[in-house]
Amino acid sequence: MALPTRYMLLTGASRGIGHATVKLFQENGWRMLTVSRQPFSEFCQWPSARESHVQADLADLSGMDDLIAEVRARLPDGELHALVNNAGISPKGPAGERLGVLASDADTWSRVLNVNLLSTALLARGLFAELKKGQGSIVNVTSIAGSRVHPFAGVAYAASKAGLAALTRELAHELGPHGIRANAIAPGEIDTAILSPGTAQIVERDVPLRRLGTPDEVARTIFFLCSNASSYINGAEIHINGGQHV
Repeated sequence: MALPTRYMLLTGASRGIGHATVKLFQENGWRMLTVSRQPFSEFCQWPSARESHVQADLADLSGMDDLIAEVRARLPDGELHALVNNAGISPKGPAGERLGVLASDADTWSRVLNVNLLSTALLARGLFAELKKGQGSIVNVTSIAGSRVHPFAGVAYAASKAGLAALTRELAHELGPHGIRANAIAPGEIDTAILSPGTAQIVERDVPLRRLGTPDEVARTIFFLCSNASSYINGAEIHINGGQHV
């Protein structure tokens, strides 16, 4: 007998960790709904990629109701089994430098907090009924920068990720009684296209495993948190950084 189809909504699906996550879940029979601010990319080769994509700019919260309605319309049984909040932005200065407090204006703060934090809360709120029906799992992608000053991640990004860790705990506490689990993963230095110059020095100095992590390693942890293998894990934040946090 065929297993029931499971549905996941993934934000920030256009590259890196998002791509690896989609590939792994597809290989395990999940149906995907992906959200990014870019239109569908022809480089996305997974099955039903075009039909699964929803273009939305999470920096503009006025579009959240439309996004939530579109997701609902694509869930044939009204069940959402996983919500993975991977979208994140970290603006840089003109020369690619990190933006501290003195260099971060109100617009920078608003855009970063909307994408990295507020949209996550609004998606969980708006899709609560579907997550409850699907006994779903929420996975929020935080960062090592949420718990320490990082040489490349700016202040707004760091504050948003620290806030996302707190939001994860709040979601676990409030939604747990409804059968919805909420956890977070906190990646460190992962080998993606957006690595900053100087990362190699951080890896050599601060990472006990002396190597970058891979998007696949992050994706496998996300898959674990969305599976029955983690059925009693709720409100946790898992560090994926080769020991960089110790």
